[in-house]
Amino acid sequence: MKTLAYLAGATALAAAFSAPAFAQSEIATGADATGITEVNEQMRDVEEAVRDDFDRSSDAYRFGNPERRQGTFGSVALTYAGRTGNNENQDFSLAGRLSHNQGAFSQSVGILLEYGEDDDGDKDTEKTYVIYDGLYNINERFYAFALGRLATDGLAGDFEGLTAEEIADQQGRLKRDAFLGVGPGYRVINTDTTAWRVQAGVGVRYTKKVELEDADPRTYTSDTEVGYILSSRFYHRINDNFFLTNDTDYLTSDSNDTATNELGLNFKMSDALATRVSYKTEYVSDRAIRTDNTLGVSLVYGF
Repeated sequence: MKTLAYLAGATALAAAFSAPAFAQSEIATGADATGITEVNEQMRDVEEAVRDDFDRSSDAYRFGNPERRQGTFGSVALTYAGRTGNNENQDFSLAGRLSHNQGAFSQSVGILLEYGEDDDGDKDTEKTYVIYDGLYNINERFYAFALGRLATDGLAGDFEGLTAEEIADQQGRLKRDAFLGVGPGYRVINTDTTAWRVQAGVGVRYTKKVELEDADPRTYTSDTEVGYILSSRFYHRINDNFFLTNDTDYLTSDSNDTATNELGLNFKMSDALATRVSYKTEYVSDRAIRTDNTLGVSLVYGF
């Protein structure tokens, strides 16, 4: 049910469209051969992760009725890598998103396909993901949201060519995992400096997983479970250089109770220097150690 908590705690319309950017992979002549490009790509990954951390805190959807691009728009991204020589395998990924905004109603559908083969030419990845999110602003205070997700694993329950140990590892592997949640939301405070909104809803999760039995190792078990969701998003700007956020999610179901809370402090110390400090607490009722705490620090400095 932890997956449900993360999905339910997401902002009702969490998907913003951005145009893809393409850059030259080699930063200097000879950089690929000497390994410089590989290090540069890792540096860029760190920079992007830090920017994403800041963007999650200051996203416009914390406020009511943000300006949105109207009409229908989307994007598609595809990657493929086929290798021969010391390693002979291939990987393929396709991601696409279609969004439609019209007046008070906004919705988005996304799909992700992943396919891969190992060095023996056998499939080691065959997964499909579909997500949906929608938001309807009833008025300046009230809104309704919907969240949906479907994940399939084409290799779950496929025992052809597997060893006994690999077959045993399939126990509990999800063949299908689907979720749908809906509910109302209310903006308690919605000013230029402070935004606080709460939303509650009901979600249904369907799972189909591999259940190994001596008589028939291809047996699947299915389960449908209802969970109740409560979420809070709080933002307050103290001054032009300092704002804080606090995000809280709680999910209860027959399986367990899950709660997460993340407090973020964001400082803009100068035009060139910004820092974010966050403290996240996650509670899951059926774990041996129920609570995990994470301290995060992100720093951006430009000159």
